[in-house]
Amino acid sequence: ERGRPTTKTMSNITVFTNSTFYSNFTNSTGGLAHPLCPSWAVSLGYTGVAAAVCFSNFGSAWGTWKAGVSLVHTGIRHPKSIMKNVIPIVMAGVIGIYGLIVGVILGQSITKPTLARDNTYSVYTGMAHLASGLCCGLSGLVAGGCIGIVGDYGVRSVGYRASAITLFPASAPEAEGYSNVPDNEDTALDGEEISGSDDQNKLFVGMLIMLIFSEALALYGLIMALIVSQHLYTCA
Repeated sequence: ERGRPTTKTMSNITVFTNSTFYSNFTNSTGGLAHPLCPSWAVSLGYTGVAAAVCFSNFGSAWGTWKAGVSLVHTGIRHPKSIMKNVIPIVMAGVIGIYGLIVGVILGQSITKPTLARDNTYSVYTGMAHLASGLCCGLSGLVAGGCIGIVGDYGVRSVGYRASAITLFPASAPEAEGYSNVPDNEDTALDGEEISGSDDQNKLFVGMLIMLIFSEALALYGLIMALIVSQHLYTCA
């Protein structure tokens, strides 16, 4: 009848389906390939490598940019504090090293096909490497941003206290309360005078503590990435 598939058409569909199946799930010797080791599994692993390196370097550059600009501005009026306030920039640069370490480990763990063109890299391993790269990369990204912002305002505050000038933009919301130096700023509750150096040290210690906990975010991602990257499954 018209509209109904013929026996020849059905046989052609069956042949096409079988050939497609065997081309995707057979190895070079004609045997069935392992379903957990398709050819596209390698792309998951290399995506994890790219995520670890790129996101970590982006966070490192972000933190270096934010803290570095403030350090240069502060050094104009207070050059003695440059070497002490360079700590945020150093801590931001370390984040890129975390991504490099994870990227190298993941890249060396990705196995290439055998001489018989059989893929031994499984989807399980690819997912583990992808998760490992994202853990390290995204943790480094947010840690770099946190270090940059904390270092930005921390360096400006130390320099502001040292030079007694306004380093915040007058139009910024953060400038409220920092535009002028109060007359009684250097007087403690008991009437004793407080030197500007003591205030600088307090501001620096507070900034340093916040930077340490910000850096810990990237360290958590690095530790988790190293643990997850050890979850391997290889197709024999």
